[in-house]
Amino acid sequence: MSKKNVQGGQSLKDALQSAFASGAILVALIVSVIVYKFVMGNPANFQGGNPEGSPLPGNFLAMIYKGGFIVPILMTTVLMVLIFTIERFVMLRKARGKGRINVFVKNVQSHLAANNIDDAITACDKQKGSVANVMRAGLSKYKELKSDTVLEKDQKVLALQKDMEESTALELPMLNKNLVILSTLASICVLIGLIGTVLGMIRAFAALASAGSPDALALATGISEALINTAFGISGSCLAIVFYNFFSSKIDNLTFKIDEAGFSLVQTFASTTK
Repeated sequence: MSKKNVQGGQSLKDALQSAFASGAILVALIVSVIVYKFVMGNPANFQGGNPEGSPLPGNFLAMIYKGGFIVPILMTTVLMVLIFTIERFVMLRKARGKGRINVFVKNVQSHLAANNIDDAITACDKQKGSVANVMRAGLSKYKELKSDTVLEKDQKVLALQKDMEESTALELPMLNKNLVILSTLASICVLIGLIGTVLGMIRAFAALASAGSPDALALATGISEALINTAFGISGSCLAIVFYNFFSSKIDNLTFKIDEAGFSLVQTFASTTK
C-alpha cells in the first residue's frame, strides 16, 4: 500500500471521527434535555404534582431537577465522558490487535532471523494492530532496501529509520484522538457545576430576602438544591480524570512498544546488511 493511499485513508478516518465527536455531543445534549424535562421533571416526583413545588421526600430525581437549567448541561458532559470512554476502549483494543504484542514482535524477529521477510509481513497482516501497521510498513521498506544495490549501508539504514518514523507519525494521531475532549471535560465539569451552585445560591438568598423574615428551612432547601450542581460536576470531573489518565498510560505503553519494535527492526537490518 502506498504512502499516498495510507494518508488518504487516514484523512477519511479523521473525518469520520470528527463527525462522530460532533454527533456524540449533539446526541448527549438531546438525551440529557429529554431525561431532565420528562423523567426528572415528571409531576409524579413532586408534592401536589407541581414541578415548581417541593420534591417528594427522598425523591432524588426531583431533587436533581431542582438544580435548574445547568443540570442538563452537566448531564451532557457526563454522558460525553461515558461515550468517549467507550470509544477509546474500542479503538485502543483495536490498536492492540490480535494476540499479545510481545509474542507478535518475537515472531517477526524470528522470521527476520531466518530471512523470511514475506512471512514476517504476513504475520503483521494477521495481527492488525498499530504495532503491526508500523512493522509492516518498515518490513516493506526493509524488503525494498535489501534488494537495492545503489545505496550505501548507512543510507539504507537512514531510509528505513525515516520510513519507520513516518509510519509511526501516521499511527499516533489515531491513538490520541478524542483524549483532548476527556481532558477538557475533566476541567469544565467542575466549573459548570460551580456556576450552577452560585446561581442556585443567588436564587436562594434572593428568595430569602424577599420573604422579609429569616426562614432556615427555605434557606437550607435552596442551598441543598444548589449544591446538587457541584456534586454532579465533581462526579463528572472525577470520571474524566480517571479515564484520561488510564488511556494516557495505555497509549504511552503502546507507543513504547511501537518504538521498541521499530528500533529492533532497524538494528536487525543494520546487522544483516553489508
